[in-house]
Amino acid sequence: MTSSVRRVPGWLLALLFIGVPLLELIVIVRVGQTIGVGWTILLLIADSLFGAWLLKREGSRALAALGAAFSSGRMPAREIADGMLILVGGVLMLTPGFLSDVLGFLCILPMTRPLARGLLTRFVAARLVVLPGGGFGGGGFPGGFPGGGFPGVPPGNGPRPRPEGHGDVVQGEVVED
Repeated sequence: MTSSVRRVPGWLLALLFIGVPLLELIVIVRVGQTIGVGWTILLLIADSLFGAWLLKREGSRALAALGAAFSSGRMPAREIADGMLILVGGVLMLTPGFLSDVLGFLCILPMTRPLARGLLTRFVAARLVVLPGGGFGGGGFPGGFPGGGFPGVPPGNGPRPRPEGHGDVVQGEVVED
């Protein structure tokens, strides 16, 4: 099986690291020309404080939902996605600029987060490689681990198949004194 690595084009990186901050600066200057420099600075500070409060509130809710999902024994996929979106939204909210704040609000607010979660789900699903056996891309193990084992477990020390119909199986624990 061949592995293809998707690289980010250089022009996209240039756009992200040069174009976006330049656009943020243009918007800040335009807002400053419209409402005044003092009000613009005050608005940016208030926006960041509100974003920090919203990040704390929604982050604690997402953490509680994650704990509830774990305690009920179900896979917390939605809760993990929400946590990632809240983290990204918080970073965007704490960076100075109005455009990043709008994107941060879209990631953090509970009524717009499902839209962002749908975009995140499509983005991740487009990058997963699914093997014919139902596992994800990688080595010989259906879970995708190279060499067919589990990470951090030397070969031969992984889970072993249970004997079927070959005598009694006694469950126990080895205790060393």
